[in-house]
Amino acid sequence: MSFFKTLTLAFALGLGALPALAEPFVKGVVEEITTDPQRLTIAHEAIPNLEMEAMTMVFRVADPAMLDGLAVGQEIEFEADRINGRLTVTALRAPS
Repeated sequence: MSFFKTLTLAFALGLGALPALAEPFVKGVVEEITTDPQRLTIAHEAIPNLEMEAMTMVFRVADPAMLDGLAVGQEIEFEADRINGRLTVTALRAPS
């Protein structure tokens, strides 16, 4: 079997698949909360998986329930990713 056929077969069988890595939680401070549409403005530290330096950015939230109980000035830890081309908070928690 040729090298390319073997390589193609290995990927088809999932042998070339890498395990999904969890995005790291980063620290931030809620600067603004918008409920329609559901967005958070967060002053945050660098976000490695997005190759983003520390700054203040507006993020969509993956689940509107994430906004429940949040307050401007609150310290948070969050995960963010690019979903459908948009920066989105995918997980949110109180600082550990």
